[in-house]
Amino acid sequence: MKKLLQNDFIVLIFRLLILYLILLITQVVFYFYNQSIVGNIQLSALPMMFKGAMKFNTISILYLNTVFLVLSLIPFKFREKKWYQKMLFWIYTISNSIGLVVMNLADAVYYRYTFKRITSEEMHFFRENDNTGSIILKSMGENWYLFLVGIALIALMVFLYKKIPYSGSCIKKKGIYYPLHVILLAFGVLFYVFGIRSSFDLKARPVTLSYAAFYTQSAPQTSVILSNPFCTLRTIRMKDFQVLEYFDEETAEKIFTPYHYPCGDFKYLIGKKNIVLFVLESFNREHSKFMMPHLNKGEGYTPFLDSLMQEGYAFTNSFSNGRKSIESLPSILISIPSYKKPFPLLPESVGEMKALPSILEDYGYSTHFFCGTTENQMGFEAIGKMAGIRNFYNRTHFEKLHPGENRSNEWGIWDMDFLQFFEQELNRIDTPFFAAFYTLTSHHPFNLPEEYQGKMPTGVNPLQPCVAYTDLSFRKFFEKASQESWFDNTLFIFVADHASGYNAYEESQTAKGSTAIIYFLYTPDHSLQGRNHEVVQQLDIMPTMLGLMGYEKPYFAFGRDVFNEPERRAVTTNCVNQIYQCITDSLSIYMDDEQTLYAYAATDTLQQHDILDLSKAEQRNLNDYFKAIIQAYTTHVHNKSYVVPEKK
Repeated sequence: MKKLLQNDFIVLIFRLLILYLILLITQVVFYFYNQSIVGNIQLSALPMMFKGAMKFNTISILYLNTVFLVLSLIPFKFREKKWYQKMLFWIYTISNSIGLVVMNLADAVYYRYTFKRITSEEMHFFRENDNTGSIILKSMGENWYLFLVGIALIALMVFLYKKIPYSGSCIKKKGIYYPLHVILLAFGVLFYVFGIRSSFDLKARPVTLSYAAFYTQSAPQTSVILSNPFCTLRTIRMKDFQVLEYFDEETAEKIFTPYHYPCGDFKYLIGKKNIVLFVLESFNREHSKFMMPHLNKGEGYTPFLDSLMQEGYAFTNSFSNGRKSIESLPSILISIPSYKKPFPLLPESVGEMKALPSILEDYGYSTHFFCGTTENQMGFEAIGKMAGIRNFYNRTHFEKLHPGENRSNEWGIWDMDFLQFFEQELNRIDTPFFAAFYTLTSHHPFNLPEEYQGKMPTGVNPLQPCVAYTDLSFRKFFEKASQESWFDNTLFIFVADHASGYNAYEESQTAKGSTAIIYFLYTPDHSLQGRNHEVVQQLDIMPTMLGLMGYEKPYFAFGRDVFNEPERRAVTTNCVNQIYQCITDSLSIYMDDEQTLYAYAATDTLQQHDILDLSKAEQRNLNDYFKAIIQAYTTHVHNKSYVVPEKK
């Protein structure tokens, strides 16, 4: 048995380990070649970067060596023949020489000009460009030392491969040989599947390029730990990101720009308060009697949150900028929307940016993110890292404090338990702090802890008992938090990530209603009170918070400061079923990449009367404004430009 494993599975593992070494060397070369761009890396950052590099390298190696792995593990005796092993050697050598050595060293050169790794977009360009051959030859001449490094790495790979002996199986009996090799093949398939997914959690999202932000301290560092062919193959199904140009650059910037230049005359100033941001999973506006009293004859499903809205500052006409959780966090934390594709899943999302948490850190805030899932299960922690959040807390942290207790459902820790954990951790954090908390229990499959089953309002759909449970969880959180010293000097932000597909009423089932969410601010000292009936969106949160703090430096955001930027239009923009939607206080319009398709008056809550041919002037004005937003978005994403340029 020992010899069998040594000659088969273990030999294969050692052959794969060679590739990890080769890839790691190319990443070191990449860093030193581009050190002036990437910047110095602190020693304390290396363990996390190494962990991330191993994750992306595993996917690259498995992608590239799929054929080699299958041929190495098929349970037939002829694979022990010399001719078969020679064939494996050449498949291994050729594919990894090109895919790992050449591609990743070429990445080092390419990054210097584009600030991004080679993806499928570049492969398309290389195929279509008649000058590709001459460009490659010129680049090889200018970077001859990298060419020599490549030859040396290929030679090292071949040398180490041949140093691993393979003598064939000592098992001769077919009754033992074939079953054992079928088992080894099964183990290989499991390793491949979980390696490609980079997780044993089947609920976890597939890894994307933006996940690299979770393991690094800055945007340029993400390119160091990424590797090809992961970057190319993981983006191959994505069409090239299209820049939509409706106006010349000067005209477009006059209509809309994401560059904000605060004038210093702020309507409200709250000072250096702690900031607690609650992102509420699937909290449709229709759940709240305060927000939509005509739909809730009883007390609704958010009685406690409604009581806070009564005392706080409520946005009664608020909308999400996406339909998925992965689209909400960039909108809230970075003020960058997602339209037809989630922004974090775009290769272009890995770029320098200055988001709300990183700006607060410059003001002396510590930054924290709490979510009761397993680490980075839905990509939230990667997005948080992109935004500049430093400290993360997940179900692992909770379970260390509560060993042996089963306090979770399919997604993570129950909201009530994790909110109590959240309150305890806030007591340990130095002020001022920014702490974001993402609720989970109101996510499908909509089940509750055993002790609360049958005790929540039944509702008209399976989501609403969970909403009521989370509302009760907040009541218990505030009962404890209100006794703490930090509480009175804190701004609480409540905003839904998106509306769910479980909408009970017709007006919530329209394109507009399906993005209507709960959003309000609460300050225990009552420094912020009132109602705002204008259209607002998640993108407005970052600019509005900066205005409340009196932030006077230029910043990049697609939203508006609702208190201090009257010159910017009150709009919500998003995508519903791949159609652009733009909502104002009086009108909603729908368009594809070229033209407006439908228009509905705000008073038409069921959107039954298309007025596309009416109110031409108003529609044309809003159409131009929306097109300018889309042009700005596609241009900045294509250029990976997410900061305000310094004035010359």
